[in-house]
Amino acid sequence: MTADADRVLLAHADAVSEELHTTVYTRYLRRSKAGPVAVGDEWSETVSRGCGRTTPVTLTVRAVEGGRRIGPETAIDYEPVEGAPP
Repeated sequence: MTADADRVLLAHADAVSEELHTTVYTRYLRRSKAGPVAVGDEWSETVSRGCGRTTPVTLTVRAVEGGRRIGPETAIDYEPVEGAPP
């Protein structure tokens, strides 16, 4: 069995930083992306902008530390990329 990663670093457009940095969104990613993860993986997601508005965002895996799977205890950190489209 492959070990769970301690930490996964995701790159994203800087315009959606605030929406990603919530406990709820991190919990959602841990559950929806549970399983194998590798540097370079890209995930097409949506973030809430309030009042029923959403914005599509691409999350790119920049680093995986301590294992090769996202598990329930994997820390998910975010790295904004200035000027990148959501």
